[in-house]
Amino acid sequence: MALHWAYSGNQSNSISSPSNTKAQSGSAEGSLQAQPVFTFKEDKESNQMCNKDPECTHNSPSQGHLSGQDYKDIIRSQKHAECEGYRRDSHQSETGSWSNEDNDMPHRVSIMPRSRTFASGDELTQIINFKPSLTDVGLRTGITGLIRGLQSRIENQEVLKEFMALEQMKPLDDCRTGKAPENQDKNRYQDILPYDKTRVPLGEKKDYINASYIKMKVGEKEHFYIITQGPLPVTVADFWQMVWESESDVIAMMTKEVELGQVKCHRYWPEPSHDSIYLANFHLRLDNYRVLEYFIIRTIELINKQTEEKRIVSHLQFMTWPDYNTHKLAEQLVKFIHYMRKAHSTGPIVAHCSTGIGRSGILLCVEVLLSYIEKDIHFNIKQIVRDMRDQRFGMIQTKDEYLFCYEVVLRVLQNLQAMDSY
Repeated sequence: MALHWAYSGNQSNSISSPSNTKAQSGSAEGSLQAQPVFTFKEDKESNQMCNKDPECTHNSPSQGHLSGQDYKDIIRSQKHAECEGYRRDSHQSETGSWSNEDNDMPHRVSIMPRSRTFASGDELTQIINFKPSLTDVGLRTGITGLIRGLQSRIENQEVLKEFMALEQMKPLDDCRTGKAPENQDKNRYQDILPYDKTRVPLGEKKDYINASYIKMKVGEKEHFYIITQGPLPVTVADFWQMVWESESDVIAMMTKEVELGQVKCHRYWPEPSHDSIYLANFHLRLDNYRVLEYFIIRTIELINKQTEEKRIVSHLQFMTWPDYNTHKLAEQLVKFIHYMRKAHSTGPIVAHCSTGIGRSGILLCVEVLLSYIEKDIHFNIKQIVRDMRDQRFGMIQTKDEYLFCYEVVLRVLQNLQAMDSY
């Protein structure tokens, strides 16, 4: 059954980057039968962005336009802990302690209009409030059984048993390049390293960056990602070289710079009022950005100093990891993925959190699962995560992250069931 996306309301413009559905196939023993489409209704309540740093305070701008200085103050409030050092001897799960502290970010704010076309506020609303338009008519069958099966696996601790079995997986190689003395300072965490066979090489000399290629099959197509750690000050230039060489036009950032007083990622993108960054080989210019309830959209002009070639990269930062309200978080993440798809046109999607295995793993797993559901293909969550871990060790870092992937699928199917009842 084919699927075409329709947006609520009248849509006068379209995102400049066409959607690129990447995927492949795969059936595994014990798989579940997925259904072809999904939808989410728009929340009537406001979804607050959460601020995980209890010491961070800033004045709330009113809803509407935000000046460069206002935005700079917001960013500064997230960065104040960075002066304490970016290196940590140990790491924590990125989804471990979700808090829902008040955050007074405006719901939708238009900032710094530039000459380049950018999605309007109305258009973003239409994209977020998406609903499916089917080319075939008829009630989908088997949804009730799927929902009951997922609920049973969750309630009977089968999901936990699956995760514990995945934890018994052994590394597939020794990660020798990442362990080399000359590369140790390029790793945010010394125990989270890319496999040699799937690491992303830089330049003719195949230099090192803590990043992995991940390919996932859904049907006849293939999802292609680069999953990496949150850049360090010493790896910012390497990060942008990787983006350029891979011809990637979308970066999905799944963390804040600072959370709970810990630095999770060094700021590698330009912000007002100094909206340019000059690196040895590249000049980065902030072209435009927009703050939404739960993620920030930035468009960055990436200029190669040697060739003077210019490219536009969409930088999407998912800010909302709230109090463990599974339904709301699931809806927000699916909407984020939908925009990410619309913005993506070329190269692999580059995704990172802090470790490059936690929230990044959730993003990848959920995006692949949604493709299985859209294409009405059997899927097996355990096998999907196993395939991810075969390409970057430790993907989906905790049992809560693994459980959340199940809960997103359950939420999607419940919405399908509700749609069928209309």
